[in-house]
Amino acid sequence: MTFFTPSDLSTRSKQKLTLANNEIHLWMTKPEELLGNDELLASYSALLTNTELAKQQRYKFAKDRHDALITRAFIRDLLSYYADIAPQDWQFEKGSKDKPEVINCPLPLRFNISHTKNLIICAVTLEDDIGCDVENTGRSNDVLAIAERYFSPKESAELFALPEAEQRHRFFDYWTLKESYIKAWGLGLAIPLTDFSFNINDAEQNHKDLFTIKQDINLSFAQHRVDEPQIWRSWLIYPTAAIDIKQEHRIALSLRAKTDNQKTDYQLRFFDTLPLLGYQEI
Repeated sequence: MTFFTPSDLSTRSKQKLTLANNEIHLWMTKPEELLGNDELLASYSALLTNTELAKQQRYKFAKDRHDALITRAFIRDLLSYYADIAPQDWQFEKGSKDKPEVINCPLPLRFNISHTKNLIICAVTLEDDIGCDVENTGRSNDVLAIAERYFSPKESAELFALPEAEQRHRFFDYWTLKESYIKAWGLGLAIPLTDFSFNINDAEQNHKDLFTIKQDINLSFAQHRVDEPQIWRSWLIYPTAAIDIKQEHRIALSLRAKTDNQKTDYQLRFFDTLPLLGYQEI
């Protein structure tokens, strides 16, 4: 099974979606699939506010302007599958933690966006704060130097105890998880990355031969950090060769509930979309 392309839209749905309290919907779109489609891109521009358009146009490079346009159209379009609000009519503001929120939705939708080279994702939940991160593990960074500086002592010890061939893989496990945690809070690097630690159990489950998922992940905190591990759940998601996004992509989700959620049976659903052209559950 592959991601659909603009030339094959017959099986894409435009039906409304329901979202249960124990569901997390993870949306994906590939901005390169929309290059050169000037008519569709113009339709995307028409969805944006003047403020959004001005911000999008400030990017220096054409690729960055393209990706920014797709990102804004992507979130506006996908939210409209949950409520009877047209994509151009969504209103956003920064919440108390400076995280974008919708202000005119009849549902308590919570969402978070992340992007990397040729992949944009958005995680959507009800009520509870969600953070997501996607990274391309093929990028040329000195990841071990980053780990020494930003990981907790516990994480660093586990990372450097691994065989050298496995260290880069584990680095991105930790990095995406840590990014998803701070994004769920909406506070960015105001939260020192050394103040919290993830422990990853490598037990995996398979999703339709499309994704490998790790969900036995525990969170702990430095003594001075005020937080509650029992209200957090996290997931690592690895795309497989069965879909047309690179295996080197790494995705992490972190969800913060209002009460203990360790026994909640969360269900992950995955959607591929091209904004305004429909979606395919994968």
